[in-house]
Amino acid sequence: MAPATTSVIRSARIAALVAALTARSAVTAVRARVDPDPARLRREARAANAEALRSTLGGMKGGALKAGQLLSTVDSLFPPDPDRTWTEALTSLQESNPPLAWNEVEPLLHQGLGGRWRERLVEVDEDAAAAASLGQVHRGTWCDGRAVAVKVQYPFARQALMSDLGALSMSLRVAGAVLPGLVAAPLVDELRVRAAEELDYVHEATAQRAVATAFAGSEEFAVPDVVEVGGGVLVSEWLEGRPLVSAVDDADLDRARIAERYQRFALLAPALSGWLHADPHPGNFRITPDGRLGVLDFGAVVPMPDGLPTAFGRLVHTFADETDDASALDALREFGLVRAGRTVDVASLRSVMSPFGEPARHDTFHFSPEWLRACFARDDAARDPDYTAALGLDVPAEHLMTQRVWLGLIGVLCRLDVTVPVRPVLAELLPGFQAAR
Repeated sequence: MAPATTSVIRSARIAALVAALTARSAVTAVRARVDPDPARLRREARAANAEALRSTLGGMKGGALKAGQLLSTVDSLFPPDPDRTWTEALTSLQESNPPLAWNEVEPLLHQGLGGRWRERLVEVDEDAAAAASLGQVHRGTWCDGRAVAVKVQYPFARQALMSDLGALSMSLRVAGAVLPGLVAAPLVDELRVRAAEELDYVHEATAQRAVATAFAGSEEFAVPDVVEVGGGVLVSEWLEGRPLVSAVDDADLDRARIAERYQRFALLAPALSGWLHADPHPGNFRITPDGRLGVLDFGAVVPMPDGLPTAFGRLVHTFADETDDASALDALREFGLVRAGRTVDVASLRSVMSPFGEPARHDTFHFSPEWLRACFARDDAARDPDYTAALGLDVPAEHLMTQRVWLGLIGVLCRLDVTVPVRPVLAELLPGFQAAR
C-alpha cells in the first residue's frame, strides 16, 4: 500500500477513535439522566472508551502511540477517575504494545548492522522484550559477552509519526467534549517539533554516550552505554530493573528516595553531560535491583552545553517568593525576562507558574494528583508552557523546553503521590535560582 494511502487510513482511524469516544460519552450523559444507576453507566462508558483508546493507539504505533504515552505522564490532568480506568489504559501503552514479528525485524538488523551482523550480535531473542511507539527492543548478547538491548526502529516510522501527530493535534482539540479539561494538543504539538531528532539514532547515541560517561560509577543513577549504532538499529548495554511506576506500591521512604533521584537527574544531567533528557515519562526510567534510578531512551534530548538556562531558575524563584505583583515585575525586569517598555500580566503569570513556584517555597513538598488539578483549576493556560511567552516574557527557546520537561516531571511526581525535598535541591542544582536570592 502506498505511504500516502496509509497516512490517510491512519488519520481516519484517529478521527474515528475521537468520534467514537465523543459519541459514547454523549449517549451515556443522556442515559444517565433517567437510569436508576447512573454511576454504573458512567463507569462502563469509561471502561469502554479506555479500552478503545488503548487498543487503537497501541496497535497503530507511530505518533498515535507516542502521544498516548506522553499523556500517561500527566494523568493527573485528567478529570477525577475514581476507578483509575483511564490511568491504567494509558499506563499500559508504556510497556505492553504489539511488536513486529521476527521475520520483519531480521531484515532491519541486516540493514542497520550490516550483512555480518550475527558475528557481533551473537545471540538475540526473537521475541521482543518491549515494544514502544517508534520501535521495539530485543535482548541479546554482544560478541564480548555483554548483555545488550537491541532497539530497532519501525519501517516508515518517520512518515507515520508526522502524519499521526498532525491528525491527533487536530482531533484532540475536539476531545474536550469527551474529557473536559484534557489539554493534549499542546503536548502533541511539542512532540511533533522533536520528532525528527527522536528518529535519528546516531543523534540519540551521541547524547546517550555523553550522559553514560557523566554518570559512570554513580551510586544513585545507572545509564547504559552505547555498544553500536547503525541506521535504524541502536545497541546498548542491557539494564535490569522494574518500571518507575511500580514505586507507587513501595514503602514511603523507598518511594521518596527514588522520586528524589528522578527529580535530581533532570537537574544534574544538563550540568554534567550537556544534554537535557526531554522525555520524562516513567516508561523511560527503571529501578535497578540495587536501588539506583536507571535511565533509558535518549531519543528526545536537547543539547545544553552550558547547563540549564538561568532564565528558568530566575523565573521559578520570582514566583516562589510571595512578593506582590509590582515587586515580581521589577524582579523579572532586573533578570532581563521583560524588555524595557513592556509589561506583563503578573497575576496571570503567577497562576501559570504555580506548579513550579509553589513547591519551590518549601524545603519539602507533597506532590499529589489533587494538588496538580487544583493548580490547573486556577488557570487552564498553566497547562501550556508557551503561554508564559504569550504573556510578554522574553525567554530563550531552551527555557520553554525546560519548562515543558519540568511540568512533565511534576506530573510523574504527582502520580507517585510523594513527598520530596524541593527548595534545597533547586538552590543547589538549578542555575539562577540561588543567584536570584
